[in-house]
Amino acid sequence: MTDTEPQAVQVSKTSDGITTIIIDRPHRRNAVDGPTARKLAEAFLAFEHDPDQKVCVFYGANGTFCAGFDLHEVAKYSPSDGEYKGPIIDAEHHVDGRNLGPIGPSRMQIKKPVISAVSGHAVAGGLELSLLGDIRVAEEDAIFGVFCRRFGVPLIDGGTVRLQAIIGLGRALDMILTGRAVPAQEALQMGLANRVVSKGEALAEATKIAKQLLTFPQRCMNVDRSSCYYSAYDASSFEDALKNEFENGVKVISTESIAGAAKFSGGAGRHGAFDSPKI
Repeated sequence: MTDTEPQAVQVSKTSDGITTIIIDRPHRRNAVDGPTARKLAEAFLAFEHDPDQKVCVFYGANGTFCAGFDLHEVAKYSPSDGEYKGPIIDAEHHVDGRNLGPIGPSRMQIKKPVISAVSGHAVAGGLELSLLGDIRVAEEDAIFGVFCRRFGVPLIDGGTVRLQAIIGLGRALDMILTGRAVPAQEALQMGLANRVVSKGEALAEATKIAKQLLTFPQRCMNVDRSSCYYSAYDASSFEDALKNEFENGVKVISTESIAGAAKFSGGAGRHGAFDSPKI
């Protein structure tokens, strides 16, 4: 089948290890159809599998992060239509590990850090995609929201799972039940956004953070990150979470921590200075 939108997902890589994934469908405000969903999933998998790429910046071009499902395509859906090009909404497409989600990579817990750079609207499925990020940098006029509430489109890309883990059940239910618009400053107050920057600056700020993450000992950083997600989603108890944290964290001591302690002992990083701690 001919790819009619080869530019819909753009990927760039830097030699120092930053992958930037960009949604670029301006005629649909970066809403995601079926081919775009597959391209997004493939882009994130490629990032994961590339040992030279350490941090991902996820961005929406043309002043919008993502407007969610491409409802123009969803409106054409028929189970017997082999030409359907919208997001996957087949009831038989069950969750099976990290298989393709309706909007693409939503069933994946990305294995390396992701920073979402949010300009304009991150709504409905676009909100769900923004939650793939460990950190969300929002521009001052950004809007988050479950706008699909108005049209009877449910959250089926992790919104009910990730949102409450990030901002708490009460705030998540406010957003989910009312579908209301949440501006950047309120998103910052509730922990949905981690930084708010001037209009047009989200990508630059996210890239700046990504460059900072590159300077840290990578195995230690990723073990701590993984332990956070295990505690949030997988741990059966407080003790289980602590056990996972210790048993994975202690393996880093010999590979990174002792060398890091020697650097500190030699004078590096005193008084909270972040001066090239990479090991």
